[in-house]
Amino acid sequence: MPKDDDLRIGVFICDCGTNIAGSVDTDALIEEAKKQENVVFATKNTYMCSEPGQQEIKKAIDEHKLSRVIVAACSPRMHEPTFRACVKEVGLNPYLVDMANIREQCSWVHMEDRTAATEKAKDIMNAYIGRARYLQPQDETRIPVAQSALVIGGGVAGMQSALDLADAGYKVTLVEKAPSLGGLMAQLAKTYPTMDCAI
Repeated sequence: MPKDDDLRIGVFICDCGTNIAGSVDTDALIEEAKKQENVVFATKNTYMCSEPGQQEIKKAIDEHKLSRVIVAACSPRMHEPTFRACVKEVGLNPYLVDMANIREQCSWVHMEDRTAATEKAKDIMNAYIGRARYLQPQDETRIPVAQSALVIGGGVAGMQSALDLADAGYKVTLVEKAPSLGGLMAQLAKTYPTMDCAI
């Protein structure tokens, strides 16, 4: 982990149009972020995920020599790949960016109480700022994957899965503990509604 004096955290707050700014005082979040240890830069943008928003992040990384980036915005599920790609373009390891979800977890659930929404957003953002101190650069490894599958259970579902995988071009190994295939279906004489033989 870098020494405290090497940690330079930038905090980027997204208004998300009015999705966040309609419920949360994002200017108050900027002031709160600036009070936190190791935070050397804090700003906001109407849409941080937009091209101008990403350019602002890149510029700040270069100008302020940021070693960690926190984006207080929407769900990481939606835009974490966007921001990881953004910081990677200027030479920062993509795993040194983190997203504090202040939209789904805060503004959307506290739309009628701006004060409470803002205080909760501060807490969420500060937790991620604290967490940023422990982020470590990561390297992605590509591992070749064998085009084969193991299906456990030779019942109806297992046999159908094995057939579908084989049709998709995979080598399939089907394992069944009983002496014959069919599972529970093999114990039935007839099946509803056709009353056909079960086997």
